[in-house]
Amino acid sequence: MRPSVAVRLALACVVGCGVAAAAAGGALPRPDRVVVVIEENKSFSSIIGNREAPYINELAGRGALFAQSYAIMHPSQPNYIMLFAGANLGVTSDGLPRHLPFAAPNLGAELIAAGLGFRGYSEDLPEDGFRGKKSGDYARKHNPWVNWQGAPANAIPATCNLPFTAWPADLDRLPTVAFVVPNLEHDMHDGTIAQGDAWLKAQLDGYIRWAASHNSLLIFTFDEDDGHEGQRIPTLFVGPMVRPGRYEQRITHYDVLRTIEEFYGLAPSGAAANAATIDFCWQPVADR
Repeated sequence: MRPSVAVRLALACVVGCGVAAAAAGGALPRPDRVVVVIEENKSFSSIIGNREAPYINELAGRGALFAQSYAIMHPSQPNYIMLFAGANLGVTSDGLPRHLPFAAPNLGAELIAAGLGFRGYSEDLPEDGFRGKKSGDYARKHNPWVNWQGAPANAIPATCNLPFTAWPADLDRLPTVAFVVPNLEHDMHDGTIAQGDAWLKAQLDGYIRWAASHNSLLIFTFDEDDGHEGQRIPTLFVGPMVRPGRYEQRITHYDVLRTIEEFYGLAPSGAAANAATIDFCWQPVADR
C-alpha cells in the first residue's frame, strides 16, 4: 500500500532534511504519564525512512527524533535491565539471571516509594506476576521488572508485572510510568517491521492521541541494533511538551532513564547518576 501524503511528508522530513534541531530547549517537564515502548533488534536506518514502518515514521516526523541514540551492549536482556536500573547487574546473556531476586535500585521501586505509580505490561504474559521464562510469544528476557519480585529491597510487586490485556480502557487509570513490551511477533524480533509498526498503531495510537491533551509522553525505543550500526537505534519522544525536530546529540539508555527519574525528582539509579538529562527537546514552559 502506498503511504498517505502525511506519511510521505513525514518520511521526507526525517530522512531528507538532515538538519539538527537547535540545542536550546525548555525547562524539563513533569508529564502526568509516561509510557515507554521497547522494540527489538533494529538499527536506526532500518526503521527511519523505511516505508514498511509508516506509523513510526509519522511519529518521528511530529515528535523528537534522536538520530544519535545508542544501546549499550549485546544481547537483548542487559539493555532492558540497564534501561530500568542503570546497570546490567552482572547479566551479559539472555539466560535466566543468577542470584535472583535483584535488590538494586530501579525506576519502578523509586516511583512506588515516592507515592507514584509503576506497571510493566507484557504482551502474552499469562498471568500477573508470572516468573516463567516463556509463554507463547512472551519472553522473560524482555521483562526486567520481574527480576525484582520478592526482593528484600527495591522490590516490584507481582501486581505491577501485568499482561498487556490489563492495559486500561480508561487511560486516566494508567500509572505515572508504564513500560509496554510487545511479544516476539510484534516487537520485530520474530515478526516483520511492518507487523511491529501495525501493532504499535493499533495498540498505542489511542494513548498517543489522548496524551496530546493530558500532559503525557510516549518514549519509543529499541533494546539494541541489528549489528550493523554500532548500536545506533531509533528513539523518539512524542507528546505535547516535546519540541518536534531531529536531534543529533548522543544519548543512551542511561540518559533516557536519568531523564525519566529527573521528571519526578527521583535519585538516579546506577550509571544514570553519571548520565546526561535530555533537556534540549522540550517546548518552552509558556507553550505547554
